[in-house]
Amino acid sequence: MAEPRRSEAEVLLQVKGLNVYYGRSHALQGVGLTLDRGVQSVVGRNGMGKTTLCKAIMGLARASSGSIRMRGEELLGLPPAQIARHGVGYVPQGRRLWRSLTVDEHLRMTAARQRGAWTVERVYDAFPRLAERRNSNGAQLSGGEQQMLAISRALVTNPRLLIMDEPTEGLAPVIVAQVEEMLVRLGEETDMAVLVIEQNIGVATTVSESVAIMVNGRINRIIESRRLAADRELQQQLLGVGRHSDAEPERAVEAARESAPRPASAARSSAAPIRIYLSNPAPPTRWSQPVANARIESGARIASIGPVRREETTEVRTAATPSGPPLVIVAGTLDTKGAELRFMRDLIVASGLRTRLVDVSTSGKLATCDVTAQEIALNHGRGGSAVFSRERGASVAAMAEAFEGWIKRQGEIAGIIGAGGSGGASIVAPAMRALPIGVPKMLISSIASGDVSRYVGPTDITMMYSVTDVQGLNSISRQVLANGAQALIGMVKARLEAREATGAARSRRNAPPAVGLTMFGVTTPCVQQITAELAPDWECLVFHATGVGGRSMEKLIDSGAISAVIDVTTTEVADMLMGGVLPADEDRFGAVIRTRMPYVGSVGALDMVNFGPPDKVPAAYKGRLLHAHNPQVTLMRTTAAENGQIGRWIGERLNRMDGPVRFLLPELGVSALDQQGQAFHDPQADAALFRALEQTVRQTANRQLIRVKRHINDPEFSAAVVAAFRALHGQAGARRRAARQQ
Repeated sequence: MAEPRRSEAEVLLQVKGLNVYYGRSHALQGVGLTLDRGVQSVVGRNGMGKTTLCKAIMGLARASSGSIRMRGEELLGLPPAQIARHGVGYVPQGRRLWRSLTVDEHLRMTAARQRGAWTVERVYDAFPRLAERRNSNGAQLSGGEQQMLAISRALVTNPRLLIMDEPTEGLAPVIVAQVEEMLVRLGEETDMAVLVIEQNIGVATTVSESVAIMVNGRINRIIESRRLAADRELQQQLLGVGRHSDAEPERAVEAARESAPRPASAARSSAAPIRIYLSNPAPPTRWSQPVANARIESGARIASIGPVRREETTEVRTAATPSGPPLVIVAGTLDTKGAELRFMRDLIVASGLRTRLVDVSTSGKLATCDVTAQEIALNHGRGGSAVFSRERGASVAAMAEAFEGWIKRQGEIAGIIGAGGSGGASIVAPAMRALPIGVPKMLISSIASGDVSRYVGPTDITMMYSVTDVQGLNSISRQVLANGAQALIGMVKARLEAREATGAARSRRNAPPAVGLTMFGVTTPCVQQITAELAPDWECLVFHATGVGGRSMEKLIDSGAISAVIDVTTTEVADMLMGGVLPADEDRFGAVIRTRMPYVGSVGALDMVNFGPPDKVPAAYKGRLLHAHNPQVTLMRTTAAENGQIGRWIGERLNRMDGPVRFLLPELGVSALDQQGQAFHDPQADAALFRALEQTVRQTANRQLIRVKRHINDPEFSAAVVAAFRALHGQAGARRRAARQQ
């Protein structure tokens, strides 16, 4: 049933037919916009009228005609002070602070007449840096601090509508992340509506569900944020130079993507290189002048349009390489492990490597280092108030999150080393896991002799047992810490020397692209046949489907180290849903969804759940069909009902994939134990799995389930997988082999 149409008196903000002139220049041309609650982003190139729209709503720019209503009450023609009393807060572009007033005076003067959820004390909780600078005047604040104060000054008026003009302009990434988090919380947790004017497409699409595109003084269209964020071509069509509102860019984009057959000559023409223009070659500021056409022309880059098949290029998708000299991070809690960490730092410096000593303590004490704990804490969404709390467990978790965020924003990291107990290891390990595979990672800890899976996860962290506790330097700890530091030095230097010897560009050009494959013992013949067929053209990386294996593969997909995937063995999902010992996590398939990578998969080994020795099988499953794989592993056959649950879970993930999907169903069995005459042969259970997938998956030309009347380990099934893979990625061999010979 459709929602009843709301009256104008029920809508918070409604702008209709708004026209603003500057002399003879028609700045706003019949603008219409409706906002009730949540966050609405408005984006557009310089000079399109975004700031004028803000000023017109606030009464700072006089409108010649139109209407601006809040809850049905007309604001047009009212002075700015009266509009503010109606519940409109304003964060102007350029901040507009009083240079002589302190932070505290700014806030208390603005909040004097208003009472509500946003108090001065709450602002200090949200922006701990402002609390530290409360007695500093506006002229003494950094750009980021000034922006925090400008936002806070508006919040303490407790507005119903908050207008923010370029709130992230000129801010460091860590502060931008804080502003993003705050805007998301405002939209989700309060009744306040927020109108955000942004140049940064990433910020605009993150904080709101839809984005209004402004072109030549008009709202050209409102588009879903997810669509705009994921489509670079659409961003160029809507926001790039050379197309205006009258050209109906969205229709042009859709027309360009029609897949109707075309003559060969037309196809060649459409694949020809085109020039991509950037209207703002440098980040704009409030003093920016329009960019000269000659500069825009000289800064244009060349790109090809249309899908590029694998055989038409030798480029391999790799993770971005940050700029700057490589360095080694030495990280830990300096308030308790300072002597140990500095001892390792000095050894690494003596080897000639550049280091950075990072404090991740949660006590709040200041320490002599390169990066303080207070700086790291700013990388948490809630800043220092989340990290330096009285509850130790929450503080450790928050610092781990902040340190991981800091690591992701750094330049090239050559290696990382840390030392500590369980708390220190749990802070440092997530940041290590966030680094690409291959970056040396050394963690020395007293917990390294036990189960370290929750620290290492799907990555290549090297853990070393400290023997004694990491508590002071002594004859034992010096040896262990020195061995760890020297091991890291050796790994880092060998990696840097290998890169210098081979050359990164040459390595990328000559190396075949990598494809990730999942395998279990019961699907080994299938994967071996696939790798034999693809090996001449692809580097085949096979991952053992033990839960961690699947996560490792997806981490490499996220980092760009894997260019394609053949996910034959999805058995980890069965263990996750049924309580097995080799489970996936809830993010299984997440990397494919995020990267929009073409996906080829199957149902390998979904007929079984893994447990330990027979006496470790849960009591609830004692009466089930069990098979002793070896003395340490017991397999349980899944039922038709369980297979239906598994099929629905996987099908929902396949529906979220925007890239091409080919998911193959072997009708004669999904593992070596599921073929005729074997212990787990159960056609009815397999049929339930296939049926659940077909009922759940929304099949299109781009997302297909393919039934193959073969067993998963039959050569014909492997051939069908390879055919599906090559249909998506093309024949890569001839051109790549020619490139390697040059």
